Amino acid sequence: MSGRWVLRAVSLAVGLALWQVLTVTGARVWLRFDQLPTVVEVAERFVQQVQVSEYYQDLGSSLARIGLGFLLAAVFGTALGVVVARSRVLEDLLQPLLEVVRPIPAIALVPIAILLFPTDEQGIVFITFVAAFFPILVSTRHAVRALPTIWEDAIRTMGGSRWQVLVKVVLPGTLPGVFGGLSVGMGVSWICVISAEMISGQFGVGYRTWQAYTVVDYPGVIVGMVTIGLLGWLTSSAVELLGRRATRWLPREARA
Repeated sequence: MSGRWVLRAVSLAVGLALWQVLTVTGARVWLRFDQLPTVVEVAERFVQQVQVSEYYQDLGSSLARIGLGFLLAAVFGTALGVVVARSRVLEDLLQPLLEVVRPIPAIALVPIAILLFPTDEQGIVFITFVAAFFPILVSTRHAVRALPTIWEDAIRTMGGSRWQVLVKVVLPGTLPGVFGGLSVGMGVSWICVISAEMISGQFGVGYRTWQAYTVVDYPGVIVGMVTIGLLGWLTSSAVELLGRRATRWLPREARA
């Protein structure tokens, strides 16, 4: 395990070194690296940022929006995915509407969110919810339909009720698929919440990154991008860790 971490650290160091060399020398190899800030300039700007309270206020705003929107999407996406997969009547009733809305990019709903919700904050949470909702819904639906029917038949043969089938078979059996959808949903929700903050937010990492661009603070833009990447990585890793803990009773192949 230590060898893998060393390899990852070396990969990151090589990337940073290459970035520094290309920007310091002002290289123009089709791409114009002479316009980008150097690693040192970005590091200096990052040190300045972490000493200002606004930076942590932005972090808190973005994390709160992600947390609320993603939690709502996890609850409703999982529940609706199970219901649609288990009931033909509800599938016929809800599936057409869901399939019409699903291809619409969540960020394209920003104008609708501005019209629907009384505050920008609620609109951004709504965009985050929509972004995560459909990956979770689709993954859950496919996971339920992929369950071997012999599992349910075995429970029913022993006198199990529909509720026992749901609790003992469906929910545990779909956990790997559900957490796969949660992981994808987390990544997509970060993309959309940052975009929504740039368009209509007043606080948040996306808003601050766009503000840095408007005042030609390119080191600040890179700091915002790095912050977004770290937040996305940490939250996705947390979801994957929770998934491994929740499915540790499964064989390794099933967890994967």
